[in-house]
Amino acid sequence: MKLAEALQERADLNRNIEQLKDRLIHNALVQEGEQPVENPEKLKQELDVSISRLSYLIAHINETNCKTFVEGKSLTELIAQKDALSVKIYTYKDIVYAGSQSSYRARNSEIKIKPAISVADWQSEIDKMSKELRYLDNKLQESNWTTELME
Repeated sequence: MKLAEALQERADLNRNIEQLKDRLIHNALVQEGEQPVENPEKLKQELDVSISRLSYLIAHINETNCKTFVEGKSLTELIAQKDALSVKIYTYKDIVYAGSQSSYRARNSEIKIKPAISVADWQSEIDKMSKELRYLDNKLQESNWTTELME
């Protein structure tokens, strides 16, 4: 199995676990004398099997990510770099947005508000980081489809 397939299955399992949890919650209580719409014990068994499979996949995905290297860095390092870069980009975007806000004055005697940052410079930096993020994401996607899951 390719790493990408394991990642897709992990995402499917996470969605399935959430749905099973919701179904169990909706069938956990029933009016006296009535039967639940679905059998909670059967749902519990399905949930346990899904969680067990999820645990297996997480362990093997993590092992594969730690032991697979691309351009001298493990996939784990590349994922961390990508996640940190995403946080930085979104934070910078919020700051640029705040610095771009216009303040209108009704009279010249009112306090003038102006940006304390160079919005253009910050935006230029965001653009460079966004390009790097796309490159990292492409590298990771390529690796995911060419790397066998370590089992």
